[in-house]
Amino acid sequence: MTETASGSVTRGGKRPRKGLKMKRIFTKPGVHPYDEIQWERRDVVMTNWRDGSVNFEQRGVEFPEFWSVNAANIVTTKYFRGAVGTPQREWSLKQLIDRVVGVYTRTGIEHGYFAGDEDAEIFDHELKHALAHQVFAFNSPVWFNVGTQSPQQVSACFILSVDDTMESILEWYKEEGVIFKGGSGSGVNLSRIRSSKELLSSGGTASGPVSFMRGADASAGTIKSGGATRRAAKMVVLDVDHPDIEEFIETKAREEDKVRALRDAGFDMDLGGKDIVSVQYQNANNSVRVSDEFMRAVEKGERFGLRARLTGEVIEEIDARDLFQKMAKAAWECADPGVQYDDTINDWHTTPETGRITASNPCSEYVHLDNSSCNLASINLLKFLKDDNTFDIADFVKLTELIITAMDISISFADFPTEKIGETTRAYRQLGIGYANLGALLMATGHAYDSDGGRAVAAAITSLMTGVSYRRSAELAGVVGAYDGYARNAEPHKRVMRKHAAANDSLRTVGTMDARIHAEASHQWSECLKLGEKNGYRNAQASLLAPTGTIGLMMDCDTTGIEPDLALVKFKKLVGGGSMQIVNQTIPRALKLLGYQQEQIEAIVEYIAEHGHVVDAPGLRKEHYEVFDCAMGERAIAPMGHVRMMAATQPFLSGAISKTVNLPESATIDDIAQVYMEGWKLGLKALAVYRDNCKVGQPLSVGNGAKKEEPAAETAEPEIKVIEVNRPTRRRMPNQRPSTTTRFTVGGAKGYMTASSYPDDGLGEVFLKMSKQGSTLAGVMDAFSVAISIGLQYGVPLETYVSKFVNMRFEPAGMTDDPDIRMAASVMDYIFRRLALDYLPYDERAALGLFSAAERAAQQRGEDPAALQEAVDREALAQSAPIEEKQKPGKAAASEREPAPGQELTLESHRRFVADAPLCMTCGTKMRPAGSCYVCEGCGSTSGCS
Repeated sequence: MTETASGSVTRGGKRPRKGLKMKRIFTKPGVHPYDEIQWERRDVVMTNWRDGSVNFEQRGVEFPEFWSVNAANIVTTKYFRGAVGTPQREWSLKQLIDRVVGVYTRTGIEHGYFAGDEDAEIFDHELKHALAHQVFAFNSPVWFNVGTQSPQQVSACFILSVDDTMESILEWYKEEGVIFKGGSGSGVNLSRIRSSKELLSSGGTASGPVSFMRGADASAGTIKSGGATRRAAKMVVLDVDHPDIEEFIETKAREEDKVRALRDAGFDMDLGGKDIVSVQYQNANNSVRVSDEFMRAVEKGERFGLRARLTGEVIEEIDARDLFQKMAKAAWECADPGVQYDDTINDWHTTPETGRITASNPCSEYVHLDNSSCNLASINLLKFLKDDNTFDIADFVKLTELIITAMDISISFADFPTEKIGETTRAYRQLGIGYANLGALLMATGHAYDSDGGRAVAAAITSLMTGVSYRRSAELAGVVGAYDGYARNAEPHKRVMRKHAAANDSLRTVGTMDARIHAEASHQWSECLKLGEKNGYRNAQASLLAPTGTIGLMMDCDTTGIEPDLALVKFKKLVGGGSMQIVNQTIPRALKLLGYQQEQIEAIVEYIAEHGHVVDAPGLRKEHYEVFDCAMGERAIAPMGHVRMMAATQPFLSGAISKTVNLPESATIDDIAQVYMEGWKLGLKALAVYRDNCKVGQPLSVGNGAKKEEPAAETAEPEIKVIEVNRPTRRRMPNQRPSTTTRFTVGGAKGYMTASSYPDDGLGEVFLKMSKQGSTLAGVMDAFSVAISIGLQYGVPLETYVSKFVNMRFEPAGMTDDPDIRMAASVMDYIFRRLALDYLPYDERAALGLFSAAERAAQQRGEDPAALQEAVDREALAQSAPIEEKQKPGKAAASEREPAPGQELTLESHRRFVADAPLCMTCGTKMRPAGSCYVCEGCGSTSGCS
C-alpha cells in the first residue's frame, strides 16, 4: 500500500514537500521492466477488404512474445505515431509506452506527487511493467496524443450543454464537430430548449429540440464521412416531462418505417448503402431521462404532467403508462430510446451544489456535470487470477492505487476541446477507472454469470476497486490538494461515500473468493471515510464501467467491460497470416476447477470445438452447464440475467455502466417494458436494450433474400397425382474440351486445379492436385475430384456445390496468392469460390453473396454490378471464346457479408446464432458488441467513445 509522507527532496532550493512514497508491485530494484520480457520482431500487413490490396504495412515491429498477433496489429496500426516508412515512425511497443509514461512521470515530478526521485522511478517502472504485460490500459486518446505534437487530449468522454438560445444551439453544433473531428464522442440534454408547443418572445412557435436534432445529426454524419473512420458517437437526452417527449421517442422508429418503404421500392438501404444517408437521426443514441415520479405514475397507472420549459407549469397531462409503452414499442422497433434514471443518478451525485447531472457520454457510463470530460482506464481482471485460482487482492489494490495516481496526473497536463470543458474538468478532476475480462474471470473460476455467486464476485471486485480509488483520491488530496469544487460540495460528497460504504456493508457473500475480496473492500472503505474526513478528495468521480473496445483487444481480453463471454469458440490470428479456430482457454481451466479429469476435459473441449456449446457434452454434468453460458448461442443468458449483474455492481460505481441488454428477436414490447421497469427498481443509472434483427438496414442477411412461396390453398377434394420420376442420366464429357488450369496457394499450401467445360458451356469436370502422387492427400483429392465431376455430369448444379463448400473451415487456411481471393477458410472454400466466380452467372452468385472486386467497386460507386458482368460477357463473346476460359477482371472472393471470407459467417453458424452487428467502416470485418457500442476485432475500431 502506498504511503503519504514528507520527503527530503527539494526543487530549486525550495522547502521540502509532501509526496507519495511508492512501493513496488511487479518490478525489482535495479532491473528495468523491459529487461525481463522476451521481445520479438513481427511484420504487420493489413489488406483492404474490398479488393485485397495492402492498405497498411510495417515490418519489423517489436512486441513481447506473449502478445497476440491481433493485439500487436491493432497497436501498430492505431497507436504508433509518425509517418509510415520514415525514421520518425514508432516501431516498438517500448517506444509507445515510453512516450506516454514519460509524460506522466515528468508531470508527476513537476507537480509534487512523489516524495523523492526513487518514488518517481518506481512509479515509472511499475506503469511500464503493467502496460507491457497487458495488466491495464489507458483509453485510446492517451495512446493517440500523449507525448506527441498534437494537443494532449486524454479524455474519451464528453458532456456538453445547450440553452434555449440560437447562439447556444449553434455553439453546440460547433463543439460537437470539434469533438467528433478528434475521434471522441459527446452527449447532451436538450430539455432546456422550448418545445414545439410553446411560443417564442416574437409570438411565433418554437421549433422544438427534435428539429434541432436533425441539424446536429447531419453535421455528425458529414464529419464522419469527411475523414473519420467510424461513425460519430453521440448521445441525445430528453427529460420525460418535456412536451415534445412523444415526438422524441418515436423519431428513430419513424425513420425505420422510411427505411422499409425505400427498401421495398428498390433503394439501397443496407448499412453503408448509397441511399441510407437519406435516413435521419441515425448518428446518435437517444435516451429518455425518467424521474421517480414518472416511474411511480407508470406503476400506478396515473396521469403525468408535461411542463413548459421556461415557466415549469404543466401544459399537458398524459397517461404515464401509455407513454412508457410507447418508449418500449419504439425500442422494440429500432433499439431507441434507452432510459436514464434521473433521480437515481443525482442521488449518487458528489457535486450537486455545482449543478445537476443531466446527460451522459454516448455509451452512458460517464454521468456528471455539463461541459465536463472523463479519462478512462481499465484493468484486466484475469491477470489477477493466480495459479491456485485465488484472486490476488494485494496486487489488485496496489495496481488500482497506481492507476488512479496516473489518471489524476494526466489532468494536470491534458488539453481539452473547449475552454468550458477544460475549466470544469480541472476543477472537478473526474476519473473513470474500470475493468475488463469479468466474464472470463467468472468462467475460469467456475462461477455462472447469471448466479448469486457470479454477482457476488463481481460486486466485491467493483466495491474494492472503487473503495481503493477514493481512498487513494483522499491520499492525493493530502499531497496536492482536494479538487477545486470540493469545499462547496464537501457534505454531499461525503454523503455519497457513506452510501457506497453502506452498500458494501449490505453485500452478502456466497463463497470463499468473494468473501476474501469483500473483507478487503470493507477495510478500504473504512480507510477511505477516515482519510476523506481529514483531507477531502482529489476527484469528484473515480469509477465506471466502459465498453473497453479497442483497449480490450490491446490487452488480449476474452470479454469486454462487464460483459459475459460472447461464445465458447473463437478464431485466433496466426503469425504470417491465416487463423485457427480455438476453444476459449478459460474453459479447460474452469473444467479442472470443477473437478474433471484431464481425459474428460479433452473430450468436452473437443465436443465444444465441434458444436460450439456444451449441451450434451460427454461427461459434463448438467449442473455445470450454466458456468459456460454466453451472451449468445445455444444457452444464451436471459435478459434479466444481464440486468441483475448490472444491479449487483452499480452501487459501487461513481458513474454508470455501458452495457446493452440483448433480447431475442421473439421478445415482445412488454418484455422490453419489464426490463426498463426492473432497471429502475434495481437501482441502475442507465439502461439500453437491443432486440435482435430489429434494424432494417442490416449489414448481414441470413438468407439470400428469396421470397417464400405461399402455400397453395387447400381444395375440398385433394387430387391424387402419379408422378413419374426420371432417373438422372450422365452427360459425359467429349474427348476434347476447353479447360483452365489454376495454380493456387492457401495458407502456404500449394495446389493446382484443372476445370473443364462442355463445348456448349457449363462446367463438367474438376481435377485437383495438392501433393506428390501416391500420398494420402493426393489420393483423397483425386477421389474428391472424381466424385464432384461425376455429380456435375449427372446434373448436380454447380451452385449447389458452391453453397455447400464455400465457408467450409479447416487447415490450411489463410492468405492466398490469388489477387481475386485474398483469404480462404480452407482449400475447399477457395476452390468453390474460384469456380463460382469463373462459371456462375451474376444473378446466381449475387444470391449466394459472391461478387468480384470489380462488381464490389461498382457498388461502391453506385453503379449496377450486373451491367459490369454483361459488359464482360459481351467482350468474351466478341472474342469467340468461352467466358470460363477468360480471367474476368478484378474478381474477389469476399462477399458483402464476408469481409474476411468464411470467417464471420462460419463462426456464427458454428455458434448457432448470427451476431447482429455492423461491419467495420475501416476494414470491413464484422464487429462484435462491446458494452453499448461495437468493436472490430480485425483492426480495433469502435462505434463509440472507448
